[in-house]
Amino acid sequence: MADSTASSPASANPAEPHPADRPVYVIGGGPGGLAAAYALRAQGIRAVVLEKSDRVGASWRRHYDRLHLHTTRRLSGLPGLPMPRRFGRWVSRDDVVRYLEKYAEFHELEIVTGVEVSRVERSADGTGWLLHATGGRELTGAAVIVATGYNHTPRIPDWPGRATYTGELLHAGDYRDPRAYAGRDVLVVGVGNTGAEIAVDLVEGGASRVRLSVRTAPHIVRRSTAGWASQYTGVLVRRLPVPLVDRLARPVAKVSVPDLSAHGLPRPDTGLYSRVTEGAIPVQDVGLIDAVRKGSVEVVAAVEGFEDGKVVLADGSRIEPDAVIAATGYSRSLEGLVGHLDVLGPRGRPVVHGPRCPENAPGLYFTGFTNPISGMLREMAIDAVRIAKALTKDGGRRLSRLPS
Repeated sequence: MADSTASSPASANPAEPHPADRPVYVIGGGPGGLAAAYALRAQGIRAVVLEKSDRVGASWRRHYDRLHLHTTRRLSGLPGLPMPRRFGRWVSRDDVVRYLEKYAEFHELEIVTGVEVSRVERSADGTGWLLHATGGRELTGAAVIVATGYNHTPRIPDWPGRATYTGELLHAGDYRDPRAYAGRDVLVVGVGNTGAEIAVDLVEGGASRVRLSVRTAPHIVRRSTAGWASQYTGVLVRRLPVPLVDRLARPVAKVSVPDLSAHGLPRPDTGLYSRVTEGAIPVQDVGLIDAVRKGSVEVVAAVEGFEDGKVVLADGSRIEPDAVIAATGYSRSLEGLVGHLDVLGPRGRPVVHGPRCPENAPGLYFTGFTNPISGMLREMAIDAVRIAKALTKDGGRRLSRLPS
């Protein structure tokens, strides 16, 4: 069903449009897709957002209740509309959703909901892109921006014994609040930002015992120190050499974050920015440090598998929690969509992103598939403007223009 404020170009299979009449299709109605659509509209180019759910911001609506942005409101707004000051410095999940809804309405973006694109390929005439979508639709665009999201498909490792484990096991994407876990023994697997925050949420929500399974000790940073948000530092060092940032980060960490080695969280032996380049964003402290020091969150070894109804840990111990919450991340799930185009790297991520196209796929862009130290929303906002400028420069004559 199409958004009530949008036209529905995907409702039928009309006659093949002339190349100059083809819009730019944006796949995904999250912040990256909406920002790209606005940036194109600001350049006078028609962009059509295709969103598989019935509303924009679908992934944000599924996040746990206590989630707040770890980036500041001022550096998290999308182009053309700042986030309202009343949202506070650290914007809540619900306010992010309200902002995305308002953003689409304010900019009068053309959004078609309930349409999932399954495959993208070159058009028969070689001048654009053919999108295969739900309902047998075949849509031809002058260009395509893939913005299906960094956190697309929940991923749980295929641990030995997982298939026959009869205990309660869920992915963090299905966790909402701690009420169902009050008085219960819970194991959280994974110490990224999601796992750390859920562990603290469970403690505050009355869980009888909370254990946090850690395979690799994370870098932990204060979200803000004396009013200085860690994001500001991330912006400042974004373009510096990785070894230099690693060296600068070590003394800062020793001063700002206590040594938690005695509690099972030693300081990492690899550099902070080196880990970021590998996809591991530092954990922003929203209560984990205090919870670990007090013992209300117990750090345990990595999960190796399941056996006889128990969880087997890497140190050989076996535990029997009432519930296991796997904060084990997400996959991008781009293989079916564009995997045949040879545009993905070995880890399933686009070989390029932002204003650059893969050399073998001109007119195909990707946004939101990196998790930079300077803030994902900030970088998506920047990428949106750059993509729009690149499209205008490289293919302006064959793009569908908005009425003046």
